[in-house]
Amino acid sequence: MKKFLSYLWPDTKRYYSEINGTLEVTYIDGKKVLDTENANYSYGSLQKILEFGVSEINLKTVENTLILGMGGGSVIQSLRDKFNYKKNVVAVEIDPKVIQIAAKEFGITESKNQKIIEEDAFKYVENSNDVFQLIIIDVFVDLNVPNKFFEKDFCYNVSKLIDKNGFFIFNIGVNLNEETDKSKEIISHFGKNFEITTYPAVNKTNCLLIGKKL
Repeated sequence: MKKFLSYLWPDTKRYYSEINGTLEVTYIDGKKVLDTENANYSYGSLQKILEFGVSEINLKTVENTLILGMGGGSVIQSLRDKFNYKKNVVAVEIDPKVIQIAAKEFGITESKNQKIIEEDAFKYVENSNDVFQLIIIDVFVDLNVPNKFFEKDFCYNVSKLIDKNGFFIFNIGVNLNEETDKSKEIISHFGKNFEITTYPAVNKTNCLLIGKKL
């Protein structure tokens, strides 16, 4: 009944986060979405954008996946349900309130092959020695990616965690394209060991960089 009513009268719960401000979980058209004040955070347009990126990856070669910026866990849901990915996932999320919402509202919790870490993604890649075949970077605060994630140190630290022939998917922002200085700068930071393709305006909004380590 609740699912049926969501098509007629969307139902919204509000949570307050010290990092992201007001977060809204809305049950609409038969599904829940998580939004910040100005942007979809999980399970709406963002999920479609990251699903496009994942569809470009050969997941058969991926034993270990790192997600930087878990949000409500929509990309985990996509990996598990849409792409039938059953292998290891490590998800890093700085906001404890978002981790709480992911568990309570969307059922995203730790399991045998799924680890959730409360930490700044920038610090995590700086200190980790693990190796992954896929790293998904989706580190928005509201509408923007903090500038530190565009800098050379972050890109270098991500690159050292990627296995040979491994991949990264980097959601770099809204209304950016392959001609922007920002995307060129990020590509240069990853260096010649990566083959990187720019996908401007995925789902008519966000720019994705997809790289393969050579």
